[in-house]
Amino acid sequence: MSSWRDQILKEFTPKVARLTLVADPDGLLLEEIILEGVRERGFELIPFEDHIAFRYAYESKFRSRWDRGEDTDLVVVLHSQASDLGALPYDLLQASRKLSFNLGDIFPNLSYPVVTALDRGDMDALYQAQKRHTPGQLGDNATKGFVLLHVFEIAPELIKQPSDLLRVLLRRHYRGQRIPAILDERFIQLLRQNNTFDDWPLETLIPDREAFFGFLQERWPIFLDRLAAKEDSNFRERKEPYGLSIKGPVDLPFEHHDIRVYVDNLFLDGLLHSVSHEHADTLSNTWVSVGVQTDPASDRSRRLSKLVEGLQPSIPAEDARHVEWLHFARIWAELMVLANGEDGTVSAKTSEHIKTLQEQVDTGFRTWLLKRYAGLVNLPPVPPVMLHHLPRFLSRQVAESRGVKVALLLVDGLALDQWLVVREGLASRQSGFRFREQAVFAWIPSLTSVSRQAAFAGKAPIFFPNSIQITDKEPALWTQFWADQGFTSSEIVYLKGLGDGSLESVSEALSHPKARIAGLVIDKVDKIMHGMEMGTAGMHNQVRQWAQQPYLSSLLDLLLDHGFRIYLTSDHGNIEAEGCGRPMEGAVADLRGERVRVYPDAVLRANVKERFPGTLAWDPIGLPNDYLALLAPARQAFIHNKQRTVGHGGISLEELIVPLVQIDRKAE
Repeated sequence: MSSWRDQILKEFTPKVARLTLVADPDGLLLEEIILEGVRERGFELIPFEDHIAFRYAYESKFRSRWDRGEDTDLVVVLHSQASDLGALPYDLLQASRKLSFNLGDIFPNLSYPVVTALDRGDMDALYQAQKRHTPGQLGDNATKGFVLLHVFEIAPELIKQPSDLLRVLLRRHYRGQRIPAILDERFIQLLRQNNTFDDWPLETLIPDREAFFGFLQERWPIFLDRLAAKEDSNFRERKEPYGLSIKGPVDLPFEHHDIRVYVDNLFLDGLLHSVSHEHADTLSNTWVSVGVQTDPASDRSRRLSKLVEGLQPSIPAEDARHVEWLHFARIWAELMVLANGEDGTVSAKTSEHIKTLQEQVDTGFRTWLLKRYAGLVNLPPVPPVMLHHLPRFLSRQVAESRGVKVALLLVDGLALDQWLVVREGLASRQSGFRFREQAVFAWIPSLTSVSRQAAFAGKAPIFFPNSIQITDKEPALWTQFWADQGFTSSEIVYLKGLGDGSLESVSEALSHPKARIAGLVIDKVDKIMHGMEMGTAGMHNQVRQWAQQPYLSSLLDLLLDHGFRIYLTSDHGNIEAEGCGRPMEGAVADLRGERVRVYPDAVLRANVKERFPGTLAWDPIGLPNDYLALLAPARQAFIHNKQRTVGHGGISLEELIVPLVQIDRKAE
């Protein structure tokens, strides 16, 4: 077989049985390409996790159709061993055929505990390596070595000097690769056999992406001083200490050809930040110019031009995995910040290039969503991929240690580029915060009542049909989720309407001796957005001013002082859009957003779509069947022609990929 997926997909022949039960202890059916293949064959999939939620979806969406004589191909997935299938409800067992898949059958010669720790997206490289090298039966350490080499291109025995190690860590952390802890431990163990790295904090730099880039950032000025001394014989050695907070070697070989190839991208993508230097004039004429501050306007213009040039070939393909779009969105956010910055206008030529690039991104992302979005809904919650995964992601952390407190801080309407502005504003107030940045997908349509509610419910919107038009049920959904995990109401906090004024009510709630789970909603950015007349640049300006005020940093300090592990996220982003006309629909639309209209009936939606042919009739993926969204065309809104607004509800990259940031304090 050409792929490990073939072994699974060959079992899904349409019309063999209307119901298939699958024992899937390793979550193989939830891998996104498998999900796409299952859906292309006409099957629909429901995980059996919560008995009540499953029964609701099963009865309302499938049983009723069977009663009407309709055929379906339904797959019910149980994430446990085949022997547990017998515990499913009798009516399911009676009407179904049964299948079972596990990684031990696909990789029989490799250590099962090692293979199960891998991200499912890494199975392709492992499967091809298994076919090519046909290893015999391997134990734990031999499997770890096999996986490190053939999946992650890491050969510890070939890492002899600092440039070798830096190259491996740069490749890993720049791509944002997720490598299981058991492989990192083995890698560190092998490196420690080489005394070259005795003074390297390997236990920190290898698994911790933010710490690694912080390590490089602290040593960049030291490298510039060394380079300046070579360029200018009159250079005086720096007398004051550099103040390194991350231990390890002081001099790094940035000039080594294997390292130097990464330097431009590290600064362009915002992973490292340029620094001032007394010999900036000299250094700015060398290869390190991207990391040296000169004139702010010219620095910005140069970086913007290079980013635009580099982003076009890196737009993810139609068959890309979701992590590629999450990675791309982070760099796109950097571009948006630069293009809408405080220090001057963008040249007409660069502005035109950005517009062209934006059209390509919108088209590519829309094509990818139509192909792959449905598969994101049922992906495992660790790491979280969509907003409704967050409560289960947090509950795993609480379950691992009963002393952990967690806080989900949701900033309503905060786009990924605006998070970068917020981060900058927080850093200007105090340098003690540390940010571990990820991103997740919002729900479609990207509306507060859909996406924010899913984030607090821990469920797809199909499971809260009665409140999908409002947000009043959020506290009850949040409390119910945690009650199902065994927590009492006195341990659960939910507060909204935050962002201004006093923190007294928050302090009082967090001070309760039993409080362990906090859900907090900041609506300040959403309020800024709905009153915005100055477009994206105006959004950045006002969000920056708000972030520089004491409220947000004081709230973070308050949470950290009370021992909470903070995760900041958003329910949707926003874009600047131009009016394409306002549908004259009377009372037929359930919701009249600027970027989306929602209808209870397909005929009503089709009538409006006829008048607006550029719109997209979105399938109710994970939504109630009578929640039918009509999405506005790219960068357009359902307002009067040529009017401009900042809104949300659609499927642009800025609306749909939102920040997920763990915030704590830097070690003293």
